[in-house]
Amino acid sequence: MLLKKLNLLNFRNYQEIELNFCNTVNCFSGLNGSGKTNILEAIHYLAMTKGYFSGTDSQNIRYNTSMSMVQGVFEHNDNQADTVLCTLKHGQKKQFTVNKNEYQRLGEHIGKYPVVVIAPIDQIIISGGSEIRRRFIDSIISQADPNYLFSLISYNQALLQRNSLLKKCHQSGLVDKLSFDIWNERLFDLGTPIFEKRKLFIADFQKMFLEHYRFISDNSEEVDIQYNSSLHQDKLSNLLESSFDKDLELKYTTVGIHKDDLDIVLNGFPVKKYASQGQQKSVIIALKLAQFSYLQQQGFKKPMVLLDDIFDKLDDNRVERLMELVAKDQFGQLFVTDTNESKLNQVFRNVGIDTRVFNVNNGIVNEPNPQIA
Repeated sequence: MLLKKLNLLNFRNYQEIELNFCNTVNCFSGLNGSGKTNILEAIHYLAMTKGYFSGTDSQNIRYNTSMSMVQGVFEHNDNQADTVLCTLKHGQKKQFTVNKNEYQRLGEHIGKYPVVVIAPIDQIIISGGSEIRRRFIDSIISQADPNYLFSLISYNQALLQRNSLLKKCHQSGLVDKLSFDIWNERLFDLGTPIFEKRKLFIADFQKMFLEHYRFISDNSEEVDIQYNSSLHQDKLSNLLESSFDKDLELKYTTVGIHKDDLDIVLNGFPVKKYASQGQQKSVIIALKLAQFSYLQQQGFKKPMVLLDDIFDKLDDNRVERLMELVAKDQFGQLFVTDTNESKLNQVFRNVGIDTRVFNVNNGIVNEPNPQIA
């Protein structure tokens, strides 16, 4: 699966552009703020129906315009093509179509055009709270299993209902035990399969993560990742019962799969506190490459990889090791941004990959001839 063409209309700082991509590596070079990352954001929209770098759809509509459009043409191995179109309008629900057919639920699109993003903002996977790391693993599993996403949505809806009931009971002093039994059962029925899927996922993902990190670091450091969940100790129904008094006092549900986390350690110490910037960036890259490997293992045909300014904070040896991985046949189409065009050319020339380098300058993209490695 390859993205052959991208059209943007009033998307972020782009008025109107059309880009044609090569099948291997497409690089975007330009100063910070020129619009390189915005192209990756548009590609992410086509794959995941939403942005990766922005919080809301409205932020992606060009200033002083009423609507924005992102369109891409994907080519499959059988030479069949899909035209994917996303239209954003202020104050309206976004429209998303494939070959002019609109989805009833956007979740049905997830996983059809798998993508992996590696960017500086991914640092939050390490530095942020547990909800960030849950979102990371949930996004991977959801691409491979759409039913997982719908189960997760249903669980969160049930969780909101239980939390609302806790607040009402706390305020009134009256406890409706029967209502809690109903929501406890609902959370158990939905949460237990989610826990089991996460547990199976981490068992596979951990091996891939360790393999990629050891390669990038040239076996110079030992890293590990573990799935932290209260459901390892007891089933969710028992946990909800035993935590009821605490939940009632705090007015929210304190146990369940919505409290799960990932523990990442380097040489026996938490990465969050003790790893250098370069080591943390290597951890992030290994996590994302493991995401790629997992999706491919699930039967996806070489997900797209979007690399946003990833060479910063990596020493030359780690960059070289990363490019050795990327050069392997297991990887598909790459989209890369960096401020240094000569560095981009040199990096990929060293590993023998054909590249196409686009120069980006304040919303204008110069489309060059392919650079042959």
